[in-house]
Amino acid sequence: MNQSVHSADERPARKRTSRRAGGGDEPRTNDPERTMADIIEMATREFAEKGLAGARIDAIAEATRTSKRMIYYYFGSKEGLYIRVLEEAYRRMRAIEADLHLDDLAPEAALRRLVGFTVDYQWANPDFIRLVMTENIHRGEYLRQSKLIHHLNVPAIEGLRRVYERGVAAGVFRAGLDPIDLHMSISALSVFNVANRHTFSLIFDRDFDCPEMLSARREQIVEMLVRHVRA
Repeated sequence: MNQSVHSADERPARKRTSRRAGGGDEPRTNDPERTMADIIEMATREFAEKGLAGARIDAIAEATRTSKRMIYYYFGSKEGLYIRVLEEAYRRMRAIEADLHLDDLAPEAALRRLVGFTVDYQWANPDFIRLVMTENIHRGEYLRQSKLIHHLNVPAIEGLRRVYERGVAAGVFRAGLDPIDLHMSISALSVFNVANRHTFSLIFDRDFDCPEMLSARREQIVEMLVRHVRA
């Protein structure tokens, strides 16, 4: 079936009522970018909850009041939509990181802000963690097909590199560390709180929803990373 051709009833109506991914009915004009954004938002939930194999395009189409054919028109395939969801998940995180203004802070203060942000972001966005875990199950098969993923993530490493090198030059950070290794350590300590929260909480009887515990854990992670880097 030619997916690039819409029938009259499948084109976005000029003035139709459509439920957005966030819920509720409201009039929406013909706006392909907004329609695609709604599809990506709902697809993020579907893929995060059910993985690539379990996610259903029918469910995404119904939730966004579009059609399967329209989704395929915009994204090419289920796998194409999944890749776009992954790209958008990384883009959102990196866009917020870019607004941290790390270059305006002293090196240690900048590192503390970056680590604290990463812990907070991962905790507040469990769908991001689930998506990354799903893609690791697939051994990066689909993310490897993305033409944007390296471009999206290079600024994160370069920003951390600048912070680290300024710290070394100022004598507050020790030399010889690899910014990519440091980035991995920050991610590992932040992701574990979300990826293993249910099993760890059950086994060790810890309440991961307790604000005081989360705050203390956040400070521990920040302090561990700073002490690891400090001269």
